[in-house]
Amino acid sequence: MRQIFSQWAIIISAIALLYACHQPSEKNKKKIFRYNEYAGIASLDPAFAKNQSTMWPAHQLFNTLVEIDDSLNIKPSLAKYWDISPDKTTYTFYLRDDVWFHDDACFPDGKGRKMVASDVVFSFQRILDPKTASPGAWIFNGKVDSIQPFTAINDTIFQLKLLRPYQPILGILSMQYCSVVAPEAVQQYGVDFRQHPVGTGPFKFVVWEEGQALIFAKNEKYFEFDSAGRRLPYLDGIKISFKDSRATEFLLFRQGQLDFINELDPSFKDEVLTKKGTLRKKWQDKIELQTHPYLNVEYLGFLMDTTNPLVKNAPTRFKKVRQAINYGFDREKMILYLRNSLGTPAQSGFVPKGMPSFNDSLVKGYNYNPVKAAQLLKEAGFPGGKGLPPIKLLTISVYADFGNFIAKQLEELGIRVQVEVVQKSLLFEMTAGSKTAFFRGGWIADYPDAENYLSVFYSKNPAPPNYTRYNNPEFDKVFEQAIQETNDSIRYALYRKADQIAINDAPVVPLWYDKVIHLVQKNVKGFTTNALNLLELRHTQIE
Repeated sequence: MRQIFSQWAIIISAIALLYACHQPSEKNKKKIFRYNEYAGIASLDPAFAKNQSTMWPAHQLFNTLVEIDDSLNIKPSLAKYWDISPDKTTYTFYLRDDVWFHDDACFPDGKGRKMVASDVVFSFQRILDPKTASPGAWIFNGKVDSIQPFTAINDTIFQLKLLRPYQPILGILSMQYCSVVAPEAVQQYGVDFRQHPVGTGPFKFVVWEEGQALIFAKNEKYFEFDSAGRRLPYLDGIKISFKDSRATEFLLFRQGQLDFINELDPSFKDEVLTKKGTLRKKWQDKIELQTHPYLNVEYLGFLMDTTNPLVKNAPTRFKKVRQAINYGFDREKMILYLRNSLGTPAQSGFVPKGMPSFNDSLVKGYNYNPVKAAQLLKEAGFPGGKGLPPIKLLTISVYADFGNFIAKQLEELGIRVQVEVVQKSLLFEMTAGSKTAFFRGGWIADYPDAENYLSVFYSKNPAPPNYTRYNNPEFDKVFEQAIQETNDSIRYALYRKADQIAINDAPVVPLWYDKVIHLVQKNVKGFTTNALNLLELRHTQIE
């Protein structure tokens, strides 16, 4: 009977929230934040939070031991504070004792219980468990102690042991993969935990009609308060829609049915933005434009594994051909005309602008130099492109214009690039399985440390993150030195050295260092951007 009652309660709550989303009357109107996820959401299980569409809801439903603030500093969350042993291998976290899991039928009487240190142990072990098959298993592999990496000393003290010093570990622990989940819910729902999540976050799961809408409600027992002593969050709930057309998404935003949109479809950018990346006059009184440096690099990747049949006879197996492609197109023009200046041409390394170790005067990448590109092509044995077979570039529809822009400029050098548009899921499958020799990619920071980007080239990493299968012992040596170095200045210098080694080998073609672009309704307050573009709604209000 209790289970039936609980299900009816969920249905009634969902109806109430959905109803509130559409009511024009201000009286008793619920404050529901509405956004659209055009790419869909594969799972609400944080063990599978591998991309932005899954990270955003996970951040509303769950908490991590530590989190990143707007200035990219590590700050407490579930952990109040922590100690680090003198040898830098043992981290002891002192947990809050006022954190409760969301009410759910998996608990006795449907009432959530207090979170304890053993829940952290369970959540982290679950990431490593092969049965979970989490794409985030790499975050701990080769880093944590192989015998007893995670220990609950008591209910409020959790300990993590490393194999050796690893400076970025706190950043790792801020990732959505490291969210603390309710063991009872995982055990009760099994694989269905993906659509029945139970966490400690500021919002709790209500209902998910896949392909239609996803509803979260305020967690009335959330542990955080604002500076005035008011319990967070301010919103009553969140409604996520799943319109797969960016045109429809933009139309709904214009009609006031969405509170913000992330990014802007290329077909609307000239209507809304000037070439300098500012709002056109007719929009200035209607909406807010938020931009912010974004720890994301867009790139083209080459498969580097010469044992792979796709690479054995491919012209891209030659470093000078890859370098010629890097020199052969104008990134500055591409950003001006196709991005309305929203982004920085990637003419340094793979580590993007905004990262603490970034220094474009010390890491030299590729600018537009057709003369040098032609010379490299000649040295590779393909003067003027003679004898060079066509190179197929796989991309997705929203990046087709960029592929065509690059292909047109490279054609002038004699490099023929055939741009093929595929579904996002197929592109991921092909890059993860080393089934394409030349592909479009993007790497969004999981935490603000250059190690997160350089791990893309570490030979001991699988795909993801090493989609190119790049393998250079010199790079690996410098990278391993960097992640064990505790002095920031020395570590940053090692990061830059590793970045330069990889860029010289040209396993990738960096395109641009990104910017967050949000269009926000005027009545939305306290909605801020950050360099990780993590959807932060705890302090958001709707007037």
